Amino acid sequence: MTVKLTLIKIGELDIQLSRKDIKNLHISVMPPDGEVRVSAPKAMTDTAIRMAVIHRISWIRRQQASFAQQERQSTRQMISGETHYLWGRRYRLEVIEISNGQNKPNEVKLKSGRLKLYVSPNTTTGNKAKLLNDYYRLRLKARVPGLLDKWSTRLGVSVESWQVKRMKTKWGSCSVEDRRIWLNLELAKKPINCLEYIILHELAHFKERNHNTQFKAILDTHMPDWQSRRDMLNQMPLSEETWSGNGLSDNL
Repeated sequence: MTVKLTLIKIGELDIQLSRKDIKNLHISVMPPDGEVRVSAPKAMTDTAIRMAVIHRISWIRRQQASFAQQERQSTRQMISGETHYLWGRRYRLEVIEISNGQNKPNEVKLKSGRLKLYVSPNTTTGNKAKLLNDYYRLRLKARVPGLLDKWSTRLGVSVESWQVKRMKTKWGSCSVEDRRIWLNLELAKKPINCLEYIILHELAHFKERNHNTQFKAILDTHMPDWQSRRDMLNQMPLSEETWSGNGLSDNL
């Protein structure tokens, strides 16, 4: 079901407001530009929403300042010498053209501390990027099953299916009814412990739908350092082309 967003202004802040069947008001500051989103209970008055946001203005401004200072990657040209990330580490890209007589497939290999991109002559930038993204997808899909088994067992929940896809505003999402989760392809560029945090985060929603005290207690119990992992994820360089993130959130 599509959630209706309403644009409201509180002081100098532009707020994206949505009303949901939830108990507590939830404020999120989203990368890369610090957009503020508020999810409020349907019965909450406009005045109460405004007062809650005003109460958290200082916190919101701190998070926006943090995003403004965050490192950003320039648009990738897919040429030799560029920096690309895999599991939180920087690697230099080396583009190697395959001659027609070599009869080798276009592929990506991590070799000698470099991401080596083997491509046919005249391969477009878009196709080079697709080849690298396919490589990220394979690496991410190889890591996920073990982590899903680990955390679904610890939480005592079952997962019917999972998928990797490109997302604009979230590191992960889930359908509690279908026991399904989705993971952002960009997670292949982040440290493994960040991927593990997102998997736990989504699985925790199978036990508690909302980001409330009970939800945080689940994270505290099973991953005491979850907040530092979340902060690490949000402090990693943002891509100018595809940005994503759960943002920084607060519940009231």
